[in-house]
Amino acid sequence: MISNTSRFLTYACAVLYGLTGLLLFMFPETLAPVFAWKVTSFMVMTIGAWSLGNAWLAFINARRWDWSLNRTSLLYLWLFGVGELLVLFAFRAKLVLQHPIAWLYLLTLVVNVLTAVVGTTEIIRLHPKSTPNGEILNPAQKIPAVLFVIFVGFLGVYGIVAQIGDVGTNGGIFPEIMSLFTLRSFGVFYFSLALAVIPFFWQIGYKTVLHHAFASYGLIIFITVAAFINISLFDFSQHPGGLLYFGAYLIVGIPLAFLFRKYGTR
Repeated sequence: MISNTSRFLTYACAVLYGLTGLLLFMFPETLAPVFAWKVTSFMVMTIGAWSLGNAWLAFINARRWDWSLNRTSLLYLWLFGVGELLVLFAFRAKLVLQHPIAWLYLLTLVVNVLTAVVGTTEIIRLHPKSTPNGEILNPAQKIPAVLFVIFVGFLGVYGIVAQIGDVGTNGGIFPEIMSLFTLRSFGVFYFSLALAVIPFFWQIGYKTVLHHAFASYGLIIFITVAAFINISLFDFSQHPGGLLYFGAYLIVGIPLAFLFRKYGTR
């Protein structure tokens, strides 16, 4: 397993994401006007939901410090931090760092990237074994992972390359019009989720898959709750694509709940 330095940094990510997420999720209307860039209160609450989900994921991984279990979910965390910090750099001209919440968000991403750099360096140096944990998935059991990567990966790539005015960017799926800054942030989030599941295509034990799903479950819960709290913003008759926003999380989240009940969380 990689060292306790990485473990400590992963715990630090959990604390910082937890604090950032709690503030953004609980006080979106107050913090939206002073966030790091121009966003609505629903967008702020959604970013808070990501952060709370990342806090849960980081905590579970640091608690279960076993490379054979957490290698794929740590990959998501590292990719997310690096990707989101690159988005901030790309849009640095529009970055507003005047309020403590903006600095807290930036600090959280910086610590996340530091965690990724240290972890990647240790993997190269130590070569931890990626022995399958539990019975290896058969090809049929990998089909959901393939579908997940195709669908979520498409959303991620589209969010990274689409321009304002393209299909789905004018309230067609997310009920509010996003700036390119926000659209790229959403795109990186989905793209990171998809890339982290690609290792499922090869030899991987079912316990690693269960752990990955359980560690990621906070993302599903908090983002779905944020969407239901703001359901009045959705106009499903005019923009039926909004159903896709809800459905994507429910279609994944509900079956996973039954899976955890039957097989446990690792």
